[in-house]
Amino acid sequence: MSVVLFEVKNHIAYVTVNRPEVLNCFNYETLSSLQETVDEIAKNNDVRVVIFTGAGSKAFSAGADLKERKTLNDEQVRRNVKAIRDVFNSIAELPQPTIAAVNGHALGGGFEWLLACDFAIAAEHAKLGLTETSWAIIPGAGGTQRLPRLIGEMKAKEMIFTAKKLTAEEALAEGIVLKVVPAEEVISASEELAKAIMKNGPIAVRQAKYAITKGMNTDLATGLKIETEAYEVVIPTKDRIEALQAFNEKREPKFLGE
Repeated sequence: MSVVLFEVKNHIAYVTVNRPEVLNCFNYETLSSLQETVDEIAKNNDVRVVIFTGAGSKAFSAGADLKERKTLNDEQVRRNVKAIRDVFNSIAELPQPTIAAVNGHALGGGFEWLLACDFAIAAEHAKLGLTETSWAIIPGAGGTQRLPRLIGEMKAKEMIFTAKKLTAEEALAEGIVLKVVPAEEVISASEELAKAIMKNGPIAVRQAKYAITKGMNTDLATGLKIETEAYEVVIPTKDRIEALQAFNEKREPKFLGE
């Protein structure tokens, strides 16, 4: 059975890490398969939103596969860390909006996977945290960089230095997740958000994501230039004209991503 499941339905890509028996931990095979899937999605203009999740109900992902890790030499450990960092960077750089449907615990690398997504919707029972220091390592797939940018330096240091685990409600209060729902509603709530996004012009949504993501890591003046460049992309689109025509005709627009 495939360690990563992938399907596209109604412009939504569903990506599931399928190792529930080991809490959807990432071994090298899983990372390689996930990278291939993400690369495929990046080139697929039919995909407008991506939902990432884990199989089963216990875990979104508990991070690195420690059973595999203890069998690796130092060079193989470096290979795995690079692979997980690269695939999460690829997820963060996807042009489509991404949603982490956090069906269970998101710990270590699993939490870093969540941080690489644009949104996270968590099950009520989920625990979330960067627990690497309790294993005498540090977050190596973006956690030390993305978490401070999300919740601030001091709170991120507390979480990382103490290997603190948050409840889903605590993560909501910190702004780490967008919504907390019963476990059985995680996918449907993610789909609801996806559908709300997809009502709008797909090129415009992609360019808005580009402007926000790139601009957040620059000064304001540079960010405004990035916004201007992104706006230039939408001006000649058919969707922009369709929106104006639909307004005049008092109907819902039909966006084609053109």
